[in-house]
Amino acid sequence: MRVLALVPGSISDQILFFPTLGDIREAYPAAQIDVVVEPRAKPAYRVSTVVNDVFLFDFQINSSPSDWANLLGIVRDREYEAVLTLTKKWSLGLLLWLSGVPTRIGYAGTSGAVFFTHKVPAKQAQYQAYLYHDLLQGLGIPLPCSPPTLNVPQRDLDWASQQRENLGLKDTGYVLISDDLSLGGGYPAEQWQTVLADFQAKQPGLPLVCLQERSNVALVQALAKTLPGLKICTATNVGQTAAMVAGADLVLCTPSSVMQMAIALNVFTLALFDTQAAVNRQLPPLAKGEETRFVGIASDTGTLVDIPADRILQKVWGG
Repeated sequence: MRVLALVPGSISDQILFFPTLGDIREAYPAAQIDVVVEPRAKPAYRVSTVVNDVFLFDFQINSSPSDWANLLGIVRDREYEAVLTLTKKWSLGLLLWLSGVPTRIGYAGTSGAVFFTHKVPAKQAQYQAYLYHDLLQGLGIPLPCSPPTLNVPQRDLDWASQQRENLGLKDTGYVLISDDLSLGGGYPAEQWQTVLADFQAKQPGLPLVCLQERSNVALVQALAKTLPGLKICTATNVGQTAAMVAGADLVLCTPSSVMQMAIALNVFTLALFDTQAAVNRQLPPLAKGEETRFVGIASDTGTLVDIPADRILQKVWGG
């Protein structure tokens, strides 16, 4: 069995697609499973052992004729038996039809659906991993959607262990704070300061670690100036980031790949969202009687920055 998946989007989107890939592997242990992703998303596959090959294609831009020809060539040359696509473009549907792949699975109601052999209803309001997993209906795989999981390379776990030792965290847990401003918006520094200062006052023995990325250097440095003892960590790849996430007692964040890593690693997570609909799509639903490990706080105004710091603290200390 040779299966290809076209998965546009960010690292977060790839992590949410991992359960779908994992269940294809479970159903077809010897399958060749390849993905086509955007260049920004390729690093996600450092923490996946399911996929054989990762090909790059920028779904966001107006690709050149040579880009389309290269993608068509990849699909044709590998003689895939099935392709799953999250894409909605008519042009990509046409490309898959021209490729000659016999089983082409995508969402009903999209402009490219006319070219699919199997059309799956797009239930957009549900948890995103479930939305992706629905595509397996086209392969006749009846498995329920498992939670996302990560496979962190040992070298990245070793790096994180050394990093924690350097930060004085060898024998203690910590709260990891992540606000990826590259995704737009972010939570204001003044409100982060209020939240984190309250953490330091109520739990002085619990270290706070801020994950510094290229997008949030100014924010992290501003927090460090006003919060004595705040520790700063800078990872250089997805595996290192995941390893630091795995060691945290709590991840406090805005929606990002770090949030999805925390969920996949089953780390307690408190995330800030602009809307309740976004909470429903990005956090796994809670089964009856299940412990609440992943909590989303949605803004009442539709704007993340309007979430009061007091509301976050009430959720933290009030359970």
